[in-house]
Amino acid sequence: MLQFRNVSIARLCACCIALALAAGSTARADTALMPDNIIFVTSTGYWEKSGDPLSVADPNVAKTQSTPAAGATAQRGYYKLVAVRQPEGNTHVFLQQIALDAAGPKVVSSAELEEFSSMKAYVTDIRPETSDGVARQPGLFATVYLKTDPAAPEPETWTVLIDDIGDIKIERETN
Repeated sequence: MLQFRNVSIARLCACCIALALAAGSTARADTALMPDNIIFVTSTGYWEKSGDPLSVADPNVAKTQSTPAAGATAQRGYYKLVAVRQPEGNTHVFLQQIALDAAGPKVVSSAELEEFSSMKAYVTDIRPETSDGVARQPGLFATVYLKTDPAAPEPETWTVLIDDIGDIKIERETN
């Protein structure tokens, strides 16, 4: 079940169908657009990678060059967290790096976040740092709400953080 604020189900369905048809799909209203076991998807944050290997080694290169070197291409995109319910009832969380290119979004990498899988928890929500869709700096910050005990009255909160150089940190929220 995807959760959206202030969006009616009918409007959401109409938007999904319109997107599928705009992409040239022959999807029908009764065709599922995603597998049933995907319970949350959150797109947030962004990443950039210069095609010029010198800009990585020398931070001053970025200040003096306004365009990448000949033949070098810069890549950019966003991150996606996907919660997938397993047959035994727990949830696995995957982190995807999505590249934006002329042909549309492409998955560059996809990895299971073992920290969540090893807990055998049920994810109850995933939320980005902001809901306006604007990231102020490269990286990702999202909160994952989960229960390791189904009888627990409140879920635990965990953060997923990717810094500007791509290091991933997953930890229990401490406040």
